[in-house]
Amino acid sequence: MSTPTKALIYCRVSTTKQVKEGHGLDSQETRCREFAEQKGLTVEAVFPDDASGGGDFMKRPGMAALLAYLKNHPDEPHTVIFDDLKRFARDTMFHWQLRHQLAEYGAKVECLNFKFEDTVEGQFVETIFAAQAQLEREQNRRQTIQKMQARFKKGYWMSNPPKGYCYATVLGHGKLLVKDEPLASIVTEALEGFASGRFASQAEVKRFLETQPAFPKSKDGTVHFQRVINLLNCNIYAGYISSKKNDLHNIKGQHEPLISYDTFLKIQARLNNQAKAPTRQDLNLDFPLRGFVNCSCCNHPMTATNSKGRNKYYSYYLCLQKGCDNYGKSIAKEKMESEFNSLLRSLKPSEALFTTIEAMYRDYWDISAQEHQDENKATLIEVQKTDKQVSALLDRIMVTENSAVVSAYENRITELQAQKLRLETKVKKCGTSLPDFETSFRTAFDFLSNPYKIWASEHIEDKRAVLKLAFTDNLIYDRNEGFRTASIAEPFRLCKELTMGKSSMVPGPDLKHIIISLFFNSFIRR
Repeated sequence: MSTPTKALIYCRVSTTKQVKEGHGLDSQETRCREFAEQKGLTVEAVFPDDASGGGDFMKRPGMAALLAYLKNHPDEPHTVIFDDLKRFARDTMFHWQLRHQLAEYGAKVECLNFKFEDTVEGQFVETIFAAQAQLEREQNRRQTIQKMQARFKKGYWMSNPPKGYCYATVLGHGKLLVKDEPLASIVTEALEGFASGRFASQAEVKRFLETQPAFPKSKDGTVHFQRVINLLNCNIYAGYISSKKNDLHNIKGQHEPLISYDTFLKIQARLNNQAKAPTRQDLNLDFPLRGFVNCSCCNHPMTATNSKGRNKYYSYYLCLQKGCDNYGKSIAKEKMESEFNSLLRSLKPSEALFTTIEAMYRDYWDISAQEHQDENKATLIEVQKTDKQVSALLDRIMVTENSAVVSAYENRITELQAQKLRLETKVKKCGTSLPDFETSFRTAFDFLSNPYKIWASEHIEDKRAVLKLAFTDNLIYDRNEGFRTASIAEPFRLCKELTMGKSSMVPGPDLKHIIISLFFNSFIRR
């Protein structure tokens, strides 16, 4: 084999950060060029790497490119230069595989900090150095993992941030998850909307996210259903972190939560009791009543469509239930929705009744405040009981040698710790004062006073929310008579009866309690 006159330089750092913040690659290349000049070699190409590859040289783009270059120039002998043996391969097996690969391509290797010798002793020393590099790499990896686990246990998330968060350097914390607006507000609205029932299904959450310009979407402008599922199941948003790999669950995070843990539990409860609804692409502002109005003949939900006329499109609601006498018979969209608007406006109570309800609500507010405090005391007692149970189980584990029994105890401890977490969250919630009366009062009464205002919104989710809150069941529509008697929600029904003087209930404390309780539970807590 002829003596090489051309050189290839290989230089490597372990991370991209070293490239951005340091000059490791530049300094390695400079030293290697000086070495090549001393040896009378012409540098033909430089192959840098900013990835470790875990010892496997084929996982490094630079090394793979260097080997491909040698393979494509089989008749031109080259010298491969690198500044330190650790840059070569920090794994004994991969070290010798790489050496043999380079030899097959007729390449000679030169290292600035190590002299290669083709002797038995030289190979032994080379193996020792390669093994030492592997030991250091694995020790560094172990130390990094241990540090990450310790940091995780302190409540710091270490992986990619979920949507709505990003990393920032915070004094006293280092890298910490912080809110990433406007995504954080969008995620909060989606999660709280699903927990409260504003979004009846995961499909509605999906549609809501797709209407938000700032929320990331696929190329076709949609949000994958799996992303919605991941969003609803992520406890990071509630201020906690978990790792199945390390068997760490519900560790209190250092970051600021987007929702309360109580809201997260409501989401999980809804997910466990609700089948995944298919995504309907036809729920939109053009036909807000679609699926909520039933045909009077067959009692099946009506659908809707746009029909092309001579000069423009015409919109209709119609029944497509086969066998129904009204099958295919259309009702003008304007007609049905105009009658619905009148129905919705008729739910507005009188102003005089509002004054009475406000006074009742203030009384109920005071009662709720006392119940709030009593509930907090009872929950604190439950937390103490749970602590005692966990301590007792830990004592039993210490004196038990049966692995099956130990495993059972550990599972029970995990359950109790989750229970304690729920109770502590409840204590924290109970420990805070109730929301401002006027704020809470206006939130609910703005809807009760005039649900049509919200119905006039440009968001389909708001319109669907009105349908769920104002009515207890689908509306029935007759082609000739219009809407039949609607099943309206209890607060509206009672207000209507009281306004018309038809309520059979006797005014007094019981009536006040019933009205306020129904109103409070139906609207405030949604």
